[in-house]
This record gives sequence, structure tokens and C-alpha cells, in this order.
Amino acid sequence: MAGLTKFLEIDGGRIAYDDTGGNGSVVLAIPGMGDLRSEYRALRPVLQRAGYRVLTMDVRGFGETSAHWTDYSAHAVGRDALALLTHLDAASAVILGNSFAAGAALWAAHDAPTRVSGVVLLGPIVRDPKASAVVKLALAIGFAGPWRVWFWTTYWNSLFPSCKPTDHDQVKAAIAQNLKEAGRMKALRTMMSLSKADTASLLPQSKGPALIVMGSKDPDFADPRAEANWLGETLRAQILMIEGAGHYPHAERPDDVAPRILSFIDGLRG
Repeated sequence: MAGLTKFLEIDGGRIAYDDTGGNGSVVLAIPGMGDLRSEYRALRPVLQRAGYRVLTMDVRGFGETSAHWTDYSAHAVGRDALALLTHLDAASAVILGNSFAAGAALWAAHDAPTRVSGVVLLGPIVRDPKASAVVKLALAIGFAGPWRVWFWTTYWNSLFPSCKPTDHDQVKAAIAQNLKEAGRMKALRTMMSLSKADTASLLPQSKGPALIVMGSKDPDFADPRAEANWLGETLRAQILMIEGAGHYPHAERPDDVAPRILSFIDGLRG
């Protein structure tokens, strides 16, 4: 039953996930850092109605997944995704990854190309950004004191520039509450400090089908359209730009994003 947390015990901790069940083809959705698997609450019912079995998981450090790990990299999260698919005996799956988790989706496809039939990369951050000294200082100050949870949720709030879901405030409160739990803010800071050079070096080798979904006003990029075009050319991927949307186009504008994702996934089955 969807909405009931299940757990997969792996070496080093446990992964929390939910599962809509059924016999349909599997779609596994992975949220970005500092977020919860509820990030996909608007997409999940659409995919389920279309006949897909939808899995959503909390990544290392967040949600109901264990807080403490020795490795918080995108590659490690990609291995967790494959472990979950193996545990559920899923022969193949399409993996959705937002932000840093786009890298996790790409790593999973690289490590098990016969098991991952395609990836959907939402607001993908797959290479190290060029941060100014001012930005680096702001981050250092923002995470330095007892205001760090407020700092993160305020930043998260800014990633929805055009419209916010009706339950946005409740989700924001849930994220804040989760980050107050022991070890979770440390996990966030560790994950943010990791280089994405390994994922960037993987891109030219990626050969599977991919769809890139990017908001035209995603504040995580100086030029979101240029980033999408670069990644699309590198991966030979399809691109969907959502005008006015930010870093979570699938949550901010699900009515515009869901049909294209369904079309992409349906095409893989065909």
C-alpha cells in the first residue's frame, strides 16, 4: 500500500521507501539532498494511474532513511537504488532523480545498464558549480550557527519561483523537523561539500535513454537553459524546459511535466 514506509537493510544502514505495488513496470523516484520522498507526491498518482508501479525512496541522511553513513555520494545513492530494485526483484526500471540525485540515477544506469531502462533528470546538478567567494561565504555563515535549519528551508523555499504547491508550507515544516534530528544536518553539510567530478567524468560514457527537465528560472544555475542544452548534448538526451519554474519543476508544475515524463517512459516500453 502506498504511503506506508518500508525499509531495506543494507550494509551501513537502512533505506526507507514506499511502493504503490502492482504488476506494472517500475518507476523509482529519488529526491534531492535535504528533501523527502514526498517530493514526488504530485507525480506518483499520475504514474500509478497510468499503470506503473512507483517506488519513492529517502536518500542517505534524510527522511526516514538512516542519518549516519560513511559515504553520501551520488554513486552510493545509485547503489542504494539498485539494491532496492534487486530486493524487490524488479527486472528493469526507469529512475527519476532530482538535483544531486540525477547523478545517482546516472550511476545506477552505468552500473546496471540492463536493469535501468532510462533516466529522467529533474533540475540535474551533475558537475561542480562555479561558486563566487560571496556565495561560499554566505554558505559558510548560513550553516555555521543554530539558524542553519532556517537557512536551508529559506533557501529551499526560494527554489519555487512561479507557484508553490497547496501543501508547500506543510512540506517545508516536515523538512525542517527532519533536519533537526540527530545527524541529518551533518549529512546535508557533508553532501553539499562533495565534489561531483566523478559524476561529471561519467557523462560521456552514459548511453541509455534520458530526459532532462529543467525550470527556466532554476536559481541553482546561472543559465538553466544553457545547462540543459550542455547536458542534453553530452547525454544525447531529450530536453523539456518549463518556463518560469525553478529547481522542482515536477512539484511546481506537475501538469506540464507529468505528460512528458509519461510519454518518455511509454516510449521506452514501446
